[in-house]
Amino acid sequence: MVALTASQSPAAIPARTATPAPRQTPPAEPGPSVSGDTPYRTELPPLRTGKADGGQAPAETDAALPASVFAAYRQAAERLSREAPGCRLRWQLLAAIGQVESGQARGGRVTPDGTTVTPILGPRLDGVAFALIRDTDGGAHDGDGEYDRAVGPMQFIPSTWARWGADGNGDGRTDPNNVFDAALAAGRYLCAGGRDLSDPADLDRAVLGYNHSAAYLRTVRAWYAYFLDGHRVVPDSSAGSTKRPEPSPAKPREAAPPRPSARPDPAPSRTPPAPASPAPAPSRPAPDPEESENPQLPLPTPDIGLPGDDLPAAGAPLTSNSADSMPAAPSTTADTRR
Repeated sequence: MVALTASQSPAAIPARTATPAPRQTPPAEPGPSVSGDTPYRTELPPLRTGKADGGQAPAETDAALPASVFAAYRQAAERLSREAPGCRLRWQLLAAIGQVESGQARGGRVTPDGTTVTPILGPRLDGVAFALIRDTDGGAHDGDGEYDRAVGPMQFIPSTWARWGADGNGDGRTDPNNVFDAALAAGRYLCAGGRDLSDPADLDRAVLGYNHSAAYLRTVRAWYAYFLDGHRVVPDSSAGSTKRPEPSPAKPREAAPPRPSARPDPAPSRTPPAPASPAPAPSRPAPDPEESENPQLPLPTPDIGLPGDDLPAAGAPLTSNSADSMPAAPSTTADTRR
């Protein structure tokens, strides 16, 4: 008996699922699946915690829709509402498949025309770990001249793209790496054969045509219910972005941190302390403080910079107490002859 993981257990599907599951999973249609039964994302949607304060949208922790990807799903559904009105395709089903197949084009990492910034490729279908599908496109889409690989945000293998490929953004090309083209092609496949996707049985047959797996069907249906319950749109590439923050600019001189207390005051008073002898205090600092009769901290010398006079170069440590830059701490009792 094969144990199901938590992400594949039927009990893990939220109770809010809007489309009831059939009592028995219908058999998959013959022939290769759209994706070649390649691996997919098994994470289930996050749980919503109810209405937030102020009546805002339900709180959630993930699963935002990037703007261009969301637009592609909506546009494909609207077009199919005219081409195949009996199909009743909802954009949320495309979003569910896009989430499972590529994480919404890896968080919306697409160019302004909807093409992925870098190719999204499945594993080689060489018959070792997955199905055996030898090259059908000369490597034109997947860059592999020996075996096929699933391509793009909706993970079409080249042989299925050759049949269902579409031009969703009107640029005269059919590109599986373009989210507008891929979303329209996926919608046309799901609606093929006169399916009515408001019928649970037809819905299941369509999804199983993408990947011949009951666990895949359960995962897609969970995401479908999630998006039917609400959604959140964010700018492209901000969902799951890996961009590193830019380094902070060097601080201005007046904002430099204070020197450590072990170092002499960077700006000692020019009025000597009260004399220990009857001799009157000079009106100006002595030219050589170390020869003064009264012990005092030495004035800064040319090789002791004032705050900000010698800021480190960009990228160097902003502290000033390293062994290379800090002279030895002067003694307050040395050379006083006391």
